[in-house]
Amino acid sequence: MIIKAGTTTVSTSGTEVQLSNTTSRVSSIQVKALAANSGIVYFGDSDVTTSNGYELSAGNTVSVNFADAGGTVAFSSLYLDAASNGDKASWIAVIQG
Repeated sequence: MIIKAGTTTVSTSGTEVQLSNTTSRVSSIQVKALAANSGIVYFGDSDVTTSNGYELSAGNTVSVNFADAGGTVAFSSLYLDAASNGDKASWIAVIQG
C-alpha cells in the first residue's frame, strides 16, 4: 500500500483536469475543496463537468473507497472541474502496490 497526496488546480472553469496521469490503481481517495475557493469544485471521471460532477463547496470533502465495492480504479480516470478559474482541491489516495 502506498499513500499519495497532492493538490490539483483547475486553471480554466469548464475544463476537466486529471488528478494524476499514472495508471496506478487507487483503492480509496479523499478529495477536499480548498477553503479559499471562490466557487464549487466538481469531482468525477473524464466526463466530469460543472453539470454532472460531485459538488464540493469550499471546505467540503468526499471520500470514496473503491475496495469496499470490490475493486480499484486507475488514478488517471479521476478528474476535477470547477465553477471558477483557479479553484483547487487537495486529495489523498491509497494506491495498490
